[in-house]
Amino acid sequence: MADEPLVLGIETSCDETGVGIVRGTTLLADAVASSVDTHARFGGVVPEIASRAHLEAMVPTIERALKTAGISAKDLDGIAVTAGPGLAGALLVGVSAAKAYAYALNKPLYGVNHLASHICVDQLEHGPLPEPTMALLVSGGHSSLLLAPDITADVRPMGATIDDAAGEAFDKIARVLNLGFPGGPVIDRLAKEGDPTAIAFPRGLTGSRDPAYDFSFSGLKTSVARWIEAKRNAGEEVPVRDVAASFQEAVVDVLTRKAVRACKDEGVDHLMIGGGVAANSRLRALAQERCERAGIRLRVPRPGLCTDNGAMVAALGAEMVARNRPASDWELSADSSLPVTEPHVPGEAHASGEAHAHAHDHDHVHEVSKKNLYS
Repeated sequence: MADEPLVLGIETSCDETGVGIVRGTTLLADAVASSVDTHARFGGVVPEIASRAHLEAMVPTIERALKTAGISAKDLDGIAVTAGPGLAGALLVGVSAAKAYAYALNKPLYGVNHLASHICVDQLEHGPLPEPTMALLVSGGHSSLLLAPDITADVRPMGATIDDAAGEAFDKIARVLNLGFPGGPVIDRLAKEGDPTAIAFPRGLTGSRDPAYDFSFSGLKTSVARWIEAKRNAGEEVPVRDVAASFQEAVVDVLTRKAVRACKDEGVDHLMIGGGVAANSRLRALAQERCERAGIRLRVPRPGLCTDNGAMVAALGAEMVARNRPASDWELSADSSLPVTEPHVPGEAHASGEAHAHAHDHDHVHEVSKKNLYS
């Protein structure tokens, strides 16, 4: 274990400042500072507030992660950071911090993809990913089916949402029901007390002529909202628990049905589910049920690793180091629309390490400050 790469990962794509430390596939620290409570009164994430929260939380969260892992920053073999996709301002805070630490420590820098990180985090719980891996990623911003023959270099989109992502639909329906933000956890909780067959809400893009692996939850969201509105206009009480259960069932039915179909069509005998919505109890239960019937092995990280966190970024960074992928250069920037086909953002300057080492020559002021900070 001592010779496995020791990597610190920074995640700031949305409203959580995550810092994780990984040695190989072993998680040493997972520190998170969330600003979700600040956003709750606005009913959603406010980008500028998220960026400012990241600025305030960054250094304390990194220090907490290092203390938990019981290591010094100078022991690290690399710094990984989410370069995209995500909120541009929030990403920029993380990328800037990662650059600063990598430069001060004279360590390689790895800008990695947020979605690929969500897949790679499963290694921390269930061991190395099979190759290829079929992954269903469901969150507030993404609903995607991905085939990953090599998580560090080859990730192929099979399907994605064409409008609202699953997590976004949960938040919007929770808002209509006056349940607050975020909507996923509260709908999950209320649905356990409701009847998932009480209301026949539509299943988007499940017709014979529809795209096999794409998702659409906008129509479902509208249907649920209109059903609730009709009840209220008629002066009737809205059965919140039944609505929650029926809506949730419609979402997870489509997600699991398409994911299992993709596995069968591609001859992949396992399915990995990640992203914030992967913490949903009904999604996990229905996926397990359908995978068992289809002879597919299901891999789902524990709920704490499904939501955005630094551990997933560190996991992918460690894999980059282990497979000798080229590090990013100092021109690395935040890319809010970084495609999933780019698991990381390499740079020629770091490929040999020569330019990185040269960057510190004759920099007396930098060397003094580095000594003070990390000796």
